[in-house]
Amino acid sequence: MRMRQHKGAVFESSLRPFNADDVAKFEVANLWREETFLDDFLVAAGRHPDKAAVVSYSKGTVLPNTVTYGQLAALVDRFAAQLLELGVQPSDVVTIQVPNGWEGAALALATMRVGAVPNPIPIIYRERELRFMLAHAGTKVLFVPEEFRGYDYATMAQGLKAETPTLEHVFVLNASRETPGCSSFEETFLGSSGQIDAEVSEALDRRRPGSDDIAMLVFTSGTTGTPKAAMHTYNTAWSGYHRVVTRALELTGDDVAFMASTLGHLTGFIHGMLVPLSTGQKIVYQDVWDVEGLLDTIAVEGITWTLSATTFALDMIETQKQRPRTQQTFRAFACGGAAIPASLAESMHELFGTSLVSLWGCSETGIASIHQLGADVHTLGASDGFRVPWQDVRIVDEHGQAVLTGVTGSLQVRGPSVFAGYYKQPELTAAAFTADGWFDTGDLGRITPDGGIRVEGRTKDIIIRGGQNISAVEIENALFSHEHVQEAAVVAYPDERLGERVCAVVVPAGPAPTLDDLVKHLEKVGMSKQFWPQKLVVTQSLPRTPSGKIKKFVLTDQLAQGGPVGVGG
Repeated sequence: MRMRQHKGAVFESSLRPFNADDVAKFEVANLWREETFLDDFLVAAGRHPDKAAVVSYSKGTVLPNTVTYGQLAALVDRFAAQLLELGVQPSDVVTIQVPNGWEGAALALATMRVGAVPNPIPIIYRERELRFMLAHAGTKVLFVPEEFRGYDYATMAQGLKAETPTLEHVFVLNASRETPGCSSFEETFLGSSGQIDAEVSEALDRRRPGSDDIAMLVFTSGTTGTPKAAMHTYNTAWSGYHRVVTRALELTGDDVAFMASTLGHLTGFIHGMLVPLSTGQKIVYQDVWDVEGLLDTIAVEGITWTLSATTFALDMIETQKQRPRTQQTFRAFACGGAAIPASLAESMHELFGTSLVSLWGCSETGIASIHQLGADVHTLGASDGFRVPWQDVRIVDEHGQAVLTGVTGSLQVRGPSVFAGYYKQPELTAAAFTADGWFDTGDLGRITPDGGIRVEGRTKDIIIRGGQNISAVEIENALFSHEHVQEAAVVAYPDERLGERVCAVVVPAGPAPTLDDLVKHLEKVGMSKQFWPQKLVVTQSLPRTPSGKIKKFVLTDQLAQGGPVGVGG
């Protein structure tokens, strides 16, 4: 296995082996390197300390909060020194669940600076998800806001700290009250002068990670009902995301990025923080998606690009039609998570002069296919991009044999961007790879006549709602605990704006529950709002295979056709 010994040996047992011959090829081709995202950021901060690094727009405030590269670098060192004082070791996981803003970026980079591993968590997750994630990751330090969008995170964190043996410190941002067991982020991390002495600086330099170290621990939904903790090294993430998107979108340090997705999601964490800040760009955040605010901000901040779900592009188009704004900078919108209709690409170009760039990939593989900036509408509409040159992609049948062009099969990927494994889940890591070393994405696709890759569905039981992966099994497990639910199958149904929405197909036990009953139940058990179904179908039976498995594809087809659901098949 080629991996420099990670400063925290706890990760070693979870890392999958990398073929030595492949690694040599990666390095010769500059697909893997010696530098890290942190190194790149510190170099950028040294070159232009007065340049704006992060511009944060918060709901309810008129003016944004701007932090320069020099200020951000100072904050990173200051926060890293505090983490060092708290006893954070290179093997420790620091979980960050905060709204989009400079704080999340500074904390993530500070965690890297001290040699530890950042674990970003979407702000929309609640105690049910956090309970598993904190315990599984062995989180030592947790950062949360006191309150955000009406939810009390401080009280949630207080309870979780009492339940999680490894969780030693909880810091609350913008605390207005004392919460037993938790500390104020501002008092602890911003209360001192911020100056660090030479001894601490040298200690931090000794802790700086190498490019083969674990850069992040990101939970991804799966078909098992238990989230999986995917590990990327600095090298796999750089080749799978940074190198791909900067090449396809022709990005430089003069570009200005915008991020609507939460920094707790892999999309926001990488494309809303690591890519722009390691490239020397300005990044503009919103803590709450506000399409009107974005359209007003594009010209003010000179925003040139973003990478997000198709949902956001649809919102931009509809709002621009209602109240057109003049802008000349916004040139690229990279879209993933759903196929791009030709009409959408046309509208983005006509209304904004923006090139829509579609892509395909997953948390484990990085971006595997992508279109280039300026691709024509017909090309964009025909596929989900062309294979990234340094990624190997194949499509196989159920026997593992390659299929012909135009034939649908399972999409599999290998190359320098494939992740390092699932943390503490070696059996899941092994099961995700074929005997000859290909990662099975769980997606179905085909090769188009022009050589593009068209994704046609998923073998995994995942619903993608507005670019967010939702595990159907997790919802089903929660629904089964409702007293009037005998059986439940959760499937997707199409939605023009979000791509997919969540439908619960339920066989009742006694009186049939209403959709409102199920939603209240899910809220009571602590499940996040994005998991809640938007549609309920009550039926007396579910279609099954001879072995007794529910045939979800039948339910999906029945929903799409608008006929009776849950019978036949």
